[in-house]
Amino acid sequence: MSIANIVNQWFVAHGRDLPWRRAGFSAWGTLVSEIMLQQTPVARVIPRLDEWLQRWPDPAALAAVPSGEAVRAWKRLGYPRRALYLHATAVAISEHHDGIVPRRVDQLLTLPGIGDYTARAVAVFAYGDRHPVVDTNVRRVIARAIDGNAEAGPPMARRDLAAMEALLPADLEGARIFNAGAMELGAIVCTARAPRCDQCPLAEVCAWRSAGYPPYVGVRKMVQKKFEGSDRQVRGLILAELRASDVPVVAAELDTVWADDAQRARALAGLIADGLVAGSPSEGYELPS
Repeated sequence: MSIANIVNQWFVAHGRDLPWRRAGFSAWGTLVSEIMLQQTPVARVIPRLDEWLQRWPDPAALAAVPSGEAVRAWKRLGYPRRALYLHATAVAISEHHDGIVPRRVDQLLTLPGIGDYTARAVAVFAYGDRHPVVDTNVRRVIARAIDGNAEAGPPMARRDLAAMEALLPADLEGARIFNAGAMELGAIVCTARAPRCDQCPLAEVCAWRSAGYPPYVGVRKMVQKKFEGSDRQVRGLILAELRASDVPVVAAELDTVWADDAQRARALAGLIADGLVAGSPSEGYELPS
């Protein structure tokens, strides 16, 4: 039995019941969920996704409100520029695609903030087309089960897509299930720090396990800096202050969110440059309109 068949059988039996996997879930919902899930745990995304789609069930609904409303509704999901990208994407879909999320990967790639992974994920999971979809979890499963490496190393799009394409079933449904199943396997069984090999459907064919779990000796990607005390934390505190107010927040009020004046000023300047905050010391600061 092929690796794809093993993973597909496992996924059908053990895959989590997540909103975006249910029948009838919209292409817009799939796009929103994929952007929300970037570097954010599933448990945090589900309630925010539900709120978002109830308020803005299609691109036209989101495009009709100021971009600042998207930032406000993003709350504490993290990486709030994703909210601006979603708003800009909703505007682009409304203006250039008759309000319908495009199906073709090349068209999806023209949308603001949509990269190769998200474009392929929407084409596969919303429309059922056949493309390899590769995220961190998929790369780890392939690295271990096929290549015998403990880690996948830094991403390389051409290599990673080719590796997934080589495993992908020819039929549309089998390919769709395998894309989702490989991600699920990496997310809940073949995890980075504590793989549950005793529960893995690929245990008997895993090259890394057969080799005796050799340690990884290749190049590693750069480790992200700690959140506590970082500019990211200060940016989040400033945005939280602005979300809580319906009127511009004066500079003196922002001074209270973080004691380090230089770091606070740097974080605020970055938010303004990113389009997440508008205003000035004399007028006060607010979310973009």
